[in-house]
Amino acid sequence: MLFLQGMRKLFTDIRSIHGIETDPKSLLKGTEMSRVDSIHDAWLLSDNGNFAAWGSMQDSNLPNADEIISLQGLEVLPGLVDSHTHCIFAEPRSGEWELRLKGATYEEIAAAGGGILNSAAKLRSMDEEWLYEQSLNRVLTMIAHGSTTIEIKSGYGLSTESELKMLRIAHRIKKNVKATIKTTFLGAHAVPPEFNGRQDDYVAHIINQMLPAVSEDGLADHMDVFCDRGFFTPEQTLQLLEAAARYGLPAKIHANELGITGGVQVAAQAGAWSADHLEHIGAEEIECLRNSEVMPVGLPGTSYFLDIPYTPARMIIDAGLPFALASDFNPGSSPVCNMQMIWSLGCSRMKMLPAEAFNAITLNAAHSLRLENTAGSIAIGKQADFWTTETGNAVQSVPYFFGVNHANAVYCKGTKV
Repeated sequence: MLFLQGMRKLFTDIRSIHGIETDPKSLLKGTEMSRVDSIHDAWLLSDNGNFAAWGSMQDSNLPNADEIISLQGLEVLPGLVDSHTHCIFAEPRSGEWELRLKGATYEEIAAAGGGILNSAAKLRSMDEEWLYEQSLNRVLTMIAHGSTTIEIKSGYGLSTESELKMLRIAHRIKKNVKATIKTTFLGAHAVPPEFNGRQDDYVAHIINQMLPAVSEDGLADHMDVFCDRGFFTPEQTLQLLEAAARYGLPAKIHANELGITGGVQVAAQAGAWSADHLEHIGAEEIECLRNSEVMPVGLPGTSYFLDIPYTPARMIIDAGLPFALASDFNPGSSPVCNMQMIWSLGCSRMKMLPAEAFNAITLNAAHSLRLENTAGSIAIGKQADFWTTETGNAVQSVPYFFGVNHANAVYCKGTKV
């Protein structure tokens, strides 16, 4: 059996390990998503922060280790991957939620200066240190629910100074947590008031002012654009993403949340790593995805909170495509930081099988960030990111018993956090 060298930790007395890969894949498509490989009555070895081996407790000789940790009958699952979050924000938007409960739509609130613009106005004046502390606490809560890889977007600044402030905070969080943090520049989240009626000028401002500043400081791993009705057009989106590519920033897109608006086609044309939302897609979008490397990502927390259609996961998976899920954690349309709840919504509202939704929040979510070589499953050489639970038959039971935190403990690179 292959063992890697270094600081070795042997975890013993594990009831079940789920999500193991002996022949690692970069992603799972169609019917492949309905399978989760598990081993029971098991041990798990990490070496220098990476998975090194696993096997049965019935083995006559367990591997040597520097530290032996009994997990006392708990189950083990790979760390969850949340590939789409807006967790840096100044304040919740609970007042807007009440307006929606009275009948106002998301678009109506946005048109009246609420929504993203509301969050941007509050964040611009917010003290950076206070904002960091609030955002760090949110990320720690996400980790406590099993998320060990988290993407963080800017997009509530909408000015060079405030977008950089958000990205600086994200990098500070990255340095102070054990989880893997990836950052995304989302200056094209909405058009700020100072550019009202001059959307093309704002696009030019992003390209000529914001992107160079973000690139110079090395603060972003990706570039995102809100390509949708009332926000940025497909033509503007392509222009922005082509500019980002010149700075070496891969594309991610908010697409088709509010209607079929060409976002999927632009994602394919720009070679985007993912197209997220997709509450509205049809046969043309399915065919476009089939002929691209774009990972379709559903955000069921948004559909639940805004009471809008859910991404047609069954249509996507049954077409033989891969599919991922993320939280879209944000103060206006998806104030949920618990990926276990997203797993449950994928099943109960999107008609995904528990195993399909599990793969959508682990390996496929990792692929949407192109991190499948280090995250998303328990495989030799990947980071030893995992969480434990007392819940038996976890792949089915965790999404079934929704609304609670099933994580007993969370480990990043083999260390309990």
